[in-house]
Amino acid sequence: MKNPSDTPSSVKSGNLTYRDAGVDIDAGDRLVENIKPFARRTMRPEVLNGIGGFGALVEISKKYREPVLVSGTDGVGTKLKLAFELNRHDTVGIDLVGMSVNDILVQGAEPLFFLDYFACGKLDVEAATEVIKGIAFGCEQAGCALIGGETAEMPGMYPTGEYDLAGFAVGVVEKADIISGANIKAGDTVIGLASNGAHSNGYSLVRKIISTHKADLTQKLDGKPLADLIMAPTRIYVKPLLALMKSLTVKGMAHITGGGLLENVPRVLPDNVVAQLDGKAWHTPVLFDWLREMGNVAPQEMYRTFNCGIGMVVIVDRNDADAALKQLNAAGETATVIGVIRARENNEAQTQVGA
Repeated sequence: MKNPSDTPSSVKSGNLTYRDAGVDIDAGDRLVENIKPFARRTMRPEVLNGIGGFGALVEISKKYREPVLVSGTDGVGTKLKLAFELNRHDTVGIDLVGMSVNDILVQGAEPLFFLDYFACGKLDVEAATEVIKGIAFGCEQAGCALIGGETAEMPGMYPTGEYDLAGFAVGVVEKADIISGANIKAGDTVIGLASNGAHSNGYSLVRKIISTHKADLTQKLDGKPLADLIMAPTRIYVKPLLALMKSLTVKGMAHITGGGLLENVPRVLPDNVVAQLDGKAWHTPVLFDWLREMGNVAPQEMYRTFNCGIGMVVIVDRNDADAALKQLNAAGETATVIGVIRARENNEAQTQVGA
């Protein structure tokens, strides 16, 4: 049995605190105060109350006759490991929002609100503030409200200086306007919207290539440090595509996330068609050339791991293609015709990329 004299004086006197256990409530309170101004900038009229309560209240706008809620959840994945190594915390929050709001967008939903979960071993208020500022900025880009979240300080669960992120978004779409892809047919046009880079997918392979070659992340590709290209945040396509849906019929959309072009486009296609893509139709960012060459990654593996420069695919009737391109490019996107929908033969793979 332990000698009573070995017991810390704070325990003997009954003064052990939560801080002694590794949780700093005051730091958590400072973080909440730090992020309130950024969250306030994201508010929408549907929000009845936001950060600070046990739950946030959001009503559905009266403009919808038959509103359907659409939800999505995601994280940032192992891209966070690079954020820790580079001490860059300002953009991973944008990634977090982008992964969820782009997902619910493809079904025609307008994002209403977002909540985040930030977990760490010891709370670094400065780093956490940068992360959540990024989340708020992502919400502003998407036009959705940051209405709350959870900051969990859990001693012993995470290495010093590391954290994990998760979040979810809820949006709404008129029932009659849900985009399912069911009306996609042979002859339709496939439009690609340029990505900012790898977004938040394929980073286990990115990190493997970096570590295998002991790559210098300060080296410049196309005039930019490799670190900047790797950490570029997920592009959020919400506002331009919501506007496009009001102008013409969008038959289907695919957010190019884990699984790349080959795995994500088929998720919106009927069984009887194929998306025939032309790999030379769009500009491939230099980051993907570097990854392919340094990792000796086969072209098909690139297309099923990364977005390869196309962050969102939009499918429209060929008669609407020119109008769609004009509107999307005027809105600041880089939109290009990257392929066509054709009939499927013999159960072939539903996304084909020609060299």
